[in-house]
Amino acid sequence: MTIYPLEILIRATYSVLTLYMMMILFCWLAGWLQVSLSDRRLRWMCRLTDPLINHIRKVLPPMGPIDFGPIAALFAVWIVRTISVELLTRITLKS
Repeated sequence: MTIYPLEILIRATYSVLTLYMMMILFCWLAGWLQVSLSDRRLRWMCRLTDPLINHIRKVLPPMGPIDFGPIAALFAVWIVRTISVELLTRITLKS
C-alpha cells in the first residue's frame, strides 16, 4: 500500500479543520457546561477561535440575545473544509 503525499495533505487538512470546528463548539458551549475558559490550560483554545468568531460577529447584524457568530463560524469552516478536501482530491485523481 502506497501512501501519496497529497493523500497525507488531504487527511491532515480534514483533521485540522475538524479539530478547529470542535474547538469552536467547545468554546461556545463552555458556558453551558460550566467550564472556565479563563483556566490556564484552556485559554489557548479561545485565542485560536475568537479572531474568526469576532470577525463574523462584526459582519452579522445584531439578532437579539442569540449569538450566531459561533454557528456561522462553524458553517464557514465546514464549507472551507469541504471545498479544500474536494479540490485536493480532484488534484490527486488527475495525477
